[in-house]
Amino acid sequence: MTVTFFLVRHAAHDNVGSFLAGRATGITLGEAGRAQARALAERMQRENVDAVFTSPRERTRETAHAITSLSRLQDPKVADELDEVDFGEWSGKSFAVLEADPLWRRWNSIRSLARTPGDETMLDVQSRVVRLVEGLASGNSGRRLALVTHSDVIKAAVSHVLGLPIDAWPRFEIAPASVTTFVIGDWGAKLMTLNEMILEPTS
Repeated sequence: MTVTFFLVRHAAHDNVGSFLAGRATGITLGEAGRAQARALAERMQRENVDAVFTSPRERTRETAHAITSLSRLQDPKVADELDEVDFGEWSGKSFAVLEADPLWRRWNSIRSLARTPGDETMLDVQSRVVRLVEGLASGNSGRRLALVTHSDVIKAAVSHVLGLPIDAWPRFEIAPASVTTFVIGDWGAKLMTLNEMILEPTS
């Protein structure tokens, strides 16, 4: 038997792409993000998801609640393993400001060795998300689970499944409100879809 995992990136917050949200508090979905979350929830209905797990950040919890409310599932379960990278003092800063920081440039050049100001590497991120996935896989045979999290966390998990080095992260995209699917069984793991994007409703 296998377990199917849907790794969902949270819907977009306002000004996504202009600053590093990280673990800063008070960052929630704007109007466009809420529309994305509703469209995502509609798309996830056809997947017959059994349970939803979420990062503790506000934007992920809002996205996860959109999925469970439309699917009449139990409330999402918060899993710290799905949390955003601990960027420490970088959180909340604009990318323009960060580009002037040599440590930020090193982080984006060689994440396998660099640490954030929050003292986390991408290998640390990969270790925690893989630990969660393996734990859920061992007790949920045949179930279909949605994990609502962040771009870098999903990239770390995908790199593990595909046997890619952690520094391969720039080679594929994980867009807001996208779905990446893989299955795990006794035989191993297989990626089924990558960065499947939903369309916002037209009405």
